[in-house]
Amino acid sequence: MKAIYITRRETFNAAHKLWREDWSEQKNWEVFGKCSNHNWHGHNFELFVTVKGLPNPDTGFVINLKDLSVLLKEQVIEELDHRNLNLDVPFMKDVLASTENLAIAIWDRIYLPIQKVGGELVKIKLVETENNYVEYYGGKEPI
Repeated sequence: MKAIYITRRETFNAAHKLWREDWSEQKNWEVFGKCSNHNWHGHNFELFVTVKGLPNPDTGFVINLKDLSVLLKEQVIEELDHRNLNLDVPFMKDVLASTENLAIAIWDRIYLPIQKVGGELVKIKLVETENNYVEYYGGKEPI
């Protein structure tokens, strides 16, 4: 039997600012534009987490989506929702709060816990706006 892929979607709202202290205000503006606003800006993020595996013969599930939802809420959503990524999120401390870096940090938080509840984490898709999103495969090539 071949592996099957299943994806869970979660949402959260968060603010951030793209800013490097070692750069001048002018350089920050040139590189990050409005995203370097002194008073922050926010997004309604969508997080898609894709897991692969073989369906359990007893349940038909690759992973129980209720268990995956609880794991994502505990490890990610509760930590990020209605927070300032630059100031309020310990796992983003000293990390430039780009969507790319946030996706990597989320992967690092959930990779091992997902293995414990079943399946293998394959991809994270993090949607920042309707026009911008990132996909992360844990340093592996895309599926």
